Amino acid sequence: QVQLTESGGGLVQAGAPLRLSCAVAGSTIMFSMGWFRQAPGKDREFVGGISWSGRNTAYADSVQGRFSISRDESKMTVYLQTNNLKPEDTAVYYCAARTYGSNWDVPRGQHEYNFWGQGTQVTVSS
Repeated sequence: QVQLTESGGGLVQAGAPLRLSCAVAGSTIMFSMGWFRQAPGKDREFVGGISWSGRNTAYADSVQGRFSISRDESKMTVYLQTNNLKPEDTAVYYCAARTYGSNWDVPRGQHEYNFWGQGTQVTVSS
């Protein structure tokens, strides 16, 4: 059973950076990984993802150029580096894994992921 644990959230001022981590347990290989977020009163939305191969990444337009995803296979951890945070980035951030499918695409739909973490809160003050 794959388990995902997010960490690194917190309260930051607008413009500050923050790095979120997602530790993968119960597996010896990395999968297609995605980051999603859910703000109060809003639907969960795709933020970014990295393919199984690790060669491809994709981002939502709202974070393109500010956020980046990377992974460390030796630590079985995926990172979401967030820069130039804005108050509208305030949300609970979730990581997700897709343990099937191709090794090159980056799934963007929530329904494509079959394992989820519990989330970490990011609050950006203005």
